[in-house]
Amino acid sequence: MKKREIKILLVDDEPDILEIVGYNLSSEGYNVSTAKNGIEAIAKAKKEKPHLIILDVMMPEMDGIETCEQIRKSPDLKETIITFLTARGEDYSQVAGFDAGADDYITKPIKPKVLISKVKALLRRLKDEEEPVESIVKVGNITINRDEYKIVQAGNEIILPRKEFELLSLLASRPGKVFKRDEILDKVWGNEVIVGGRTIDVHIRKLREKIGDDHFKTVKGVGYKFVL
Repeated sequence: MKKREIKILLVDDEPDILEIVGYNLSSEGYNVSTAKNGIEAIAKAKKEKPHLIILDVMMPEMDGIETCEQIRKSPDLKETIITFLTARGEDYSQVAGFDAGADDYITKPIKPKVLISKVKALLRRLKDEEEPVESIVKVGNITINRDEYKIVQAGNEIILPRKEFELLSLLASRPGKVFKRDEILDKVWGNEVIVGGRTIDVHIRKLREKIGDDHFKTVKGVGYKFVL
């Protein structure tokens, strides 16, 4: 996909951020639109169907967490990549962002070149429309529906945020295989994305709470594996 075909929606209530970040993204050749708050962002996202949304957390009218949750409820936007770009870097804020369905969390301030590198890494995850994907995977009493981003375990439907879903899909694709941390970051977050060292651990902890602790084994110093 050519850069000019890639649509990015930048959402922030600070005009300077919209101008500076928007300028740098446009200079790279991306098709950039902006929104000043969550309500405007949701309307634009539904209309424009961007490939990537860069979202601030602290905004008037509707904050970024709620905005992300609302966007994730739209079936037309389930493949849209969402990253927060915010000055709030506390662990609880990052966890809230991931729980809302975000794919990444970038802390301000950030140099333009570093931001562009992160954006490129995120966009590497855009799927080839012609790439065949096995839509339904069954492992033990768990059914993973990739098309609907839905998990059914022992007849009970479990709704997971996108990154938790993708992490479970990866680990469950080969039960018993130990996935190294670098491999998990590469396949779930993109190998150029710089995320916190605890990101995988936080997502595994959430999966243990929702799917069952016995299904996830830690191989100390190496990574994780899914067991039946």
